[in-house]
Amino acid sequence: MSSITVGAAVVAVEQVEQVEQVERVEQVERVEQAERVEQAGDAGNAGVPSVAGMRLPVWFFGFEGVLAGAFDLLRAFPSAWPALVALGALNLAVSLTVLRRRLKLAKLLWRGKGTRKVAFALVGLRLGSHLLLGALGATVSSTAGHVLFALVMAGVTVALLAWVQRTALAALVAAGKASA
Repeated sequence: MSSITVGAAVVAVEQVEQVEQVERVEQVERVEQAERVEQAGDAGNAGVPSVAGMRLPVWFFGFEGVLAGAFDLLRAFPSAWPALVALGALNLAVSLTVLRRRLKLAKLLWRGKGTRKVAFALVGLRLGSHLLLGALGATVSSTAGHVLFALVMAGVTVALLAWVQRTALAALVAAGKASA
């Protein structure tokens, strides 16, 4: 082989290496550009939580339902108060651990006007129904009657709290403070 052929081969190899290096640099630049575009897309939603991430599960409202029926449960079973205290403590523990991420929504719900309306409606329902039944001479005095009343109060509480959550999340989405 002549020195010209060897020199040409060396130049060709160097050119191939340069082309490969340029291709690698271009590939890295494309990846970085894609990452910047993705981050810019996420920046539009940055700091805005999703509704799915904020939603409290309906089973969580079961705690509040049982506590709403606590008056009648204690009337039916006076020795059940330790179980209700334990359930209240479990509710608090679950709120502060398992549902920690969703505590922000829970605080918004607890402070919300809709939740206050639900609380007043439940108190009104309890007092009004007992007063109405008393006026009709059909007071709730049996164990079965108190258990039934507790179940009705628990069901109404869970349904109303789920409704308040749904309307509150819809309001947050409409205000742009949460994404659907």
